[in-house]
Amino acid sequence: MIELKTPAEIDKMAVTGRFIAKTLAELTSIAEPGMDIMHLEKTARKLIDDAGAKSCYWDYAPSFGSGPFRNVICLSVNDGVLHGKPHSYVLKDGDLLTLDFAVSIDGWVADAARSTVVGNGSEEDQRLIDTTWAGLEAGIGAAQAGNRLGDISKAIGDVADSHRIPVNLDFGGHGLGHTMHEDPHVPNRGKGGRGLVLKPGLTLAIEPWWSFTSKKLTVDKDGWTLRLADGSNGAHSENTIAITEDGPRILTALD
Repeated sequence: MIELKTPAEIDKMAVTGRFIAKTLAELTSIAEPGMDIMHLEKTARKLIDDAGAKSCYWDYAPSFGSGPFRNVICLSVNDGVLHGKPHSYVLKDGDLLTLDFAVSIDGWVADAARSTVVGNGSEEDQRLIDTTWAGLEAGIGAAQAGNRLGDISKAIGDVADSHRIPVNLDFGGHGLGHTMHEDPHVPNRGKGGRGLVLKPGLTLAIEPWWSFTSKKLTVDKDGWTLRLADGSNGAHSENTIAITEDGPRILTALD
């Protein structure tokens, strides 16, 4: 079931969203070569506790994962593009790190992801990150009341197509509100003019992710971390938005 939120409820989601944006900004700013990524996990836990927030990941046990997820953030490195389960790993100069973070505050959820190059990375990896951000901005731009869900997917897919990027359709954006994953599913490629009519009050997480060369995934032994099958690096950009009469409102923005 899809629940449309009132303006007051969207304001509450924005409180959660600002906390997520600030946390991701802090974590990306401290990620550096020589740091064990478990330090980022522990820092995220403290920030959650200090804010009186609740992790959406802790004890999460969806059908696509292996058992309850006992961490508060997804940390994916290089070819690990989605659902990275934090473990002891020391960041190297040039690693491509993705942080995916979702919490609830006062019962309202928001979700966002950022990819960043650690230290001195390659221009190719930065270009990859930039393409996912361009896809995110295009998808948000299409999230206008009266448009259809397929218009968002087409806008994202058009960016991917312009760079000849293969797109995986198994994992994409989603609705959210009281819980992290709600209807509808938002694929990162689709046909315009198709699907659900976008109405004010609909809240979505839009999240382009991909690599330049592969859309096939493998699963690590931890049962969670998804890697590009060809070993290429992947990137992921995500924001939570609300459909409003005045256009899309980004809820996971620093401002």
